[in-house]
Amino acid sequence: MTISIRRMKDEDISAVQEVAKTSWNTTYEAIIPLDVQANFLKVAYNPDQLKRRLNHSLFLVAEAEGRIVGFANYSNVQDDHSAELAAIYLHPQYQGKGIGSALLHRGIAELDGIQSVFINVEKENWSGLSFYSAKGFQVVREFEEDFDGHLLKTIRMELLVDAEGV
Repeated sequence: MTISIRRMKDEDISAVQEVAKTSWNTTYEAIIPLDVQANFLKVAYNPDQLKRRLNHSLFLVAEAEGRIVGFANYSNVQDDHSAELAAIYLHPQYQGKGIGSALLHRGIAELDGIQSVFINVEKENWSGLSFYSAKGFQVVREFEEDFDGHLLKTIRMELLVDAEGV
């Protein structure tokens, strides 16, 4: 299977929405109620919001077999040389095939001057925690947050980036 990573375009919006919904529903089905997920997806992944993110952050998509199967969204590099990995999601049937790693490495390569990457992961998202730990992310802190009326236990992780990229 050939995978290509590229910057997102306007015409990718509906495919990104589909990956976000499928990935969220699969990942969080036993963690976050479906109505809370739906509200979040409606706000965070509506076309206007995706266009804003496309124009003001690094938004990458992964293509395989002629379709978008994943994406990653990074903030711009901050004054302290850090960036936030706001999202990295893959269609469930494409997980475990190196695509998430490719999105992570490409994002780091494109973020000029980056020294660290931060991510927030829900504490019960075992696949996410396992992925980020395997990539070298370390736990910085744990906290609880109100997520549309649902209490989430969140783990903040950091990846230190060296001169070669990771």
